[in-house]
Amino acid sequence: QVQLVESGGGLVQPGGSLRLSCAASGSLFKGAAMGWDRQAPGREREWVATITAGGGATYYADSVKGRFTIARDNAKNTVFLQMNSLQSEDTAVYYCRSTLAGYTYWGQGTQVTVSS
Repeated sequence: QVQLVESGGGLVQPGGSLRLSCAASGSLFKGAAMGWDRQAPGREREWVATITAGGGATYYADSVKGRFTIARDNAKNTVFLQMNSLQSEDTAVYYCRSTLAGYTYWGQGTQVTVSS
């Protein structure tokens, strides 16, 4: 079964940290570029970060560069997003993304709320 399951979202104060995880079925992970997108209320979904299939290269949106880190564990079919120095502007639903052979898949999303 094709699955991307996110976890780790929640409520955090400004300046805090969260670590998101995405467990992927093998067919969506091996050989796939993995990443995260997010969608804030009233806004379009936006790209956040991408990591290549082998994990050798990572890419970030300017808005999160230097604060977020994407990583993957190929033995566990899991991709992570470490988010530090969170700001209210980071409040959104975060979606795990898999891109393989020209197809893109997303999980159901996990809510991240940054508020005091």
